[in-house]
Amino acid sequence: MSTTFKYRLQSPPGGLAADLTAEHRAPGAGEGFRLQIYRKVWLVPPRGINWRDAAWLSFGLSVHSSDLSSAHPDGLLIEVAALTFPLAHFRSEVAALAMDGWVRKEFDLPDRGLLAVFDSGSDGYRFHWGENSAPFSDEF
Repeated sequence: MSTTFKYRLQSPPGGLAADLTAEHRAPGAGEGFRLQIYRKVWLVPPRGINWRDAAWLSFGLSVHSSDLSSAHPDGLLIEVAALTFPLAHFRSEVAALAMDGWVRKEFDLPDRGLLAVFDSGSDGYRFHWGENSAPFSDEF
């Protein structure tokens, strides 16, 4: 059964937001396209997703992959049915935060320190990835 996690961060310019709807199950033979995140932990991103959003979804799942792999030694498939967001309140990094929130809620896993904060000095957002170094850089 699918469940939805609603990520929200309020800030003076409006904030960040994304809704992630997903379900989990044991992987089956002949499954269609899926990304291997860690050992037997797999992700099926929603159809038509932007590659950056898919990369950040993968990262959001990967921070919990060791715990998930231990708890599901026969394998685990996370299928994301939808990642929706208002364009004015979204950056691709938010996909990782939405996935992190969904996984923690669904599997009662600990907080790994993934978060966004509004930086009034730069009128932008700073993202923190817990003990992980920044996995991608959008700076050109």
